[in-house]
Amino acid sequence: MLFWLLNRFAPLLEQMEFYSSGDSRVFLTARAALASVTSFLMAILFGPPAIAWLKRRFCERIDSASERLNELQASKAKTPTMGGLFVIAAVVVSVLLWGNLSSRYVQMALFVAIGFATLGAIDDWIKLSTERNGLSARVKLLVQTALATCVGVVLYREHLHQPHGLELIWPLGNHGVWLGGGFIAWSVLVTVGSSNAVNLTDGLDGLASGCMVFAGSAFVALTYLAGHAVMADYVNVPFIPGAGELCIVMGALVGAMLGFLWFNCYPAQVFMVDTGSLPIGALLALAALVTRQEVLLVVIGGIFVIETLIVLMQVGWFRMTGNRLIACSPLHNHFLFKGQHEIKIVVRFWIGSALLAIVAVASLKIR
Repeated sequence: MLFWLLNRFAPLLEQMEFYSSGDSRVFLTARAALASVTSFLMAILFGPPAIAWLKRRFCERIDSASERLNELQASKAKTPTMGGLFVIAAVVVSVLLWGNLSSRYVQMALFVAIGFATLGAIDDWIKLSTERNGLSARVKLLVQTALATCVGVVLYREHLHQPHGLELIWPLGNHGVWLGGGFIAWSVLVTVGSSNAVNLTDGLDGLASGCMVFAGSAFVALTYLAGHAVMADYVNVPFIPGAGELCIVMGALVGAMLGFLWFNCYPAQVFMVDTGSLPIGALLALAALVTRQEVLLVVIGGIFVIETLIVLMQVGWFRMTGNRLIACSPLHNHFLFKGQHEIKIVVRFWIGSALLAIVAVASLKIR
């Protein structure tokens, strides 16, 4: 909306106008910053009434398969949940205000945010209003796959005629492997995997939201660089025309995460659950797919990756031996079982996430 107004009045601002990205002429850097501030303020201002509304309707139910985990988290019962509703609302409104709505990448981001949030909300609503444990794993995976396939098809068509557009890029040396039509299946794998990885990490107060601040910030930089012809060449990443507009989306996501963390830090006043974790994980994947930095996504989202791998290893080991590899998966629950305080676990995971984001971005200049 505001992008449209800026574009209409651009001739009146010729003395102030600058090219902030390889293909965007309307104050990209400023809009990214304003999108972040807007979503943060929306989360902060509308958070309290949203939490009060959620408290009357949707409160956490502690009923995991582990009795000990239920005991350790008993104090969290009755905490308002489905806080992802106001997180995603803040992101969407901020993008509508500051983003270029004619951009295919922005359109896909809105589709991903709303589509995955709707799936998460339905899953959470079933958990909270019935005795069922949400949607069945099969149905949930099928819907995620369908949404991710739509994104993959559109991305394939957008990248088909772009240099490196369909390559899997190895950051060190910028070598690429041609994916061709397999790009669509790869996109589905990355999107569904990232969405579920963030969901698995969302188990302690402020854990997923804090890690997303660092991961999202890294992709604000990467999307900006990928959309700027000169800077993309300087840091040796593929130049993707239009990718810069995604830094508006990622900036809005970081701002919303910071605002949500205000209420989600220990002791949490609200939980994000699937309504928030599924879409933010999918948005992270979209940014990686557009910029062709899926390998860096593994590093930047290393905390999410480790949490997911530990779950898979725990399940596999238990099926093979009948014993548990660690006390309780995901990994953050293992440390909880070992007696570490929740705050210490979360802050250490934040530190790990920050370091991984720094290492990933720094690796762009390693030849």
